[in-house]
Amino acid sequence: VLYKESVGTGTPTPVTPEMQRVKRNQEICSSVLYKENIGKATPTPVTPEMERVKRNQEIISSVLYKENVGKVTPTPITPEMERVKRNQEIISSVLYKENVGQATPTPVTPEMERVKRNQEQISSVAYREGLGKATPSPVTPEMERVKRNQEQISSVLYKEHMAKGTPTPLTPEMERAKRNQENISSVLYSDSFRKQVQGKAAYVLDTPEMRRVRETQKHISTVKYHEDFEKSKGSFTPVVTDPITERVKKNMQDFSDISYRGIQRRVVEMERKRVDQDQENLTG
Repeated sequence: VLYKESVGTGTPTPVTPEMQRVKRNQEICSSVLYKENIGKATPTPVTPEMERVKRNQEIISSVLYKENVGKVTPTPITPEMERVKRNQEIISSVLYKENVGQATPTPVTPEMERVKRNQEQISSVAYREGLGKATPSPVTPEMERVKRNQEQISSVLYKEHMAKGTPTPLTPEMERAKRNQENISSVLYSDSFRKQVQGKAAYVLDTPEMRRVRETQKHISTVKYHEDFEKSKGSFTPVVTDPITERVKKNMQDFSDISYRGIQRRVVEMERKRVDQDQENLTG
């Protein structure tokens, strides 16, 4: 208080660029001197106990900060406040752009593209998590009318801004490229169809009506089969008789005669008797 009383009235001086430069140099010198005065230290590992103490300190600081905050009176956000806020944002943006110096452009590498996509996905997820619950409002006829008017106005403005185009003739090369594109689209569609639909059965409920239709189809098929059989009964299909067919027919007839007359059984018995007779001759 005594210090302030002894201080007389001063003359304010404008802050010139030179004063700004001197101030920055003083800050840099102070930072350099501070770092020079710091001696060598021994690094210590961060233990779980130190992590726990650090978290506790942060929690205590947050609690004490909230306790020291007194009660405030909320004030409504008026249109005037919104206008002032927008003006401040615009002024800050203009001042920021004025202070930005010249930069050196760097090429966009695949790694930068990958990081950018990841950041966009993270931002999208975080944005959706931060969304609160909304109250759906019904779409009234008035809203539909306004929406249609807006679409028509947008279409008219879009067509007004379009410049005149130059028509190009349809050459054979363009026809060939068009057909190739259609073929590629057809192949991709067929591949997608085979992967998604082909080979998968369509499940249908087995209702009484379906069972009745299935039984009716069976009866119709049986009637049709007997009808065709009765028509074809008594008829024959002529075939060409060649030497191979005659030989096969004769062999089948011989096999049938052998099986019917028992010739094969007699041959087996005669062979057994011959073997027995040979053994008796050898032992006798």
